[in-house]
Formats: sequence, C-alpha cells, structure tokens
Amino acid sequence: MIRLSVVLLIVASAAVALPPLSKVDSINDGLRNVKIADEIRSNCPSISARMIAAWSRLDSLKREARGLGYSNAEIDDFVSSKSDRNRLENEAEAYMTSNGVSRGNASSYCALGRSEIQQSSAIGTLLRER
Repeated sequence: MIRLSVVLLIVASAAVALPPLSKVDSINDGLRNVKIADEIRSNCPSISARMIAAWSRLDSLKREARGLGYSNAEIDDFVSSKSDRNRLENEAEAYMTSNGVSRGNASSYCALGRSEIQQSSAIGTLLRER
C-alpha cells in the first residue's frame, strides 16, 4: 500500500510540474508560425498554403505536447482557449507588423511571404508561390 501511495504521489507531482502549454516555447512558436502562414496566404493572392505541411506541423506539435506529458484534454483546452488564441494572434500580428506588413495591403503580405519562402523559415516551409 505504501508503494502504491508513493507511485501515485510521484505521478501526481509530475503532472502538477507541467507548465501551461502557452509557456512551452516550441509549441507556442509553432502555432504562431502556422497562424502567420495562414494570414499570409489569406491576404496575398500569389501565395498559397502547403496544406499537407501545415497539417503535418500541427500534428507534430500535438505529438510533441503529448510527449512532454500533456493529455489530449489539456492540448484541446489550450487550442480552444480564446485567451490563448487572442495572445497568439497578437504575437502573429506583432511579428508581421515588425516585418513590414500593413493590414489591407496585400503586397506587404506577399513581400513577407516571399521572404519567408526564400529563407526556408518555419513559416516559409508552409507556403508556396503560385
């Protein structure tokens, strides 16, 4: 009985030790990059998404989170959280603005998209020129 209590205590403390997913840089950055790529392809008529690459990236992020010990419910809660979604959208907006994007200016989205594609960045690998 004592062994079972120790095991349960260890498992419980491990679960408590996980930071919120919003604090896991690789997950947060990955989702932000997908959001930026989506904004670029939605606002630039000459750039489209590599949808298989985007779905694969999202699946990879989910596998990574599970590998870190997060449950499917914790992952789903994070992804569906309005506050986290707003935070990621604000981060994406700040990145795009700092890289010359102006809302309503398609050519500024296209310029950023072409730059990301040319650099083969995490964002650029989710995009292609038509």
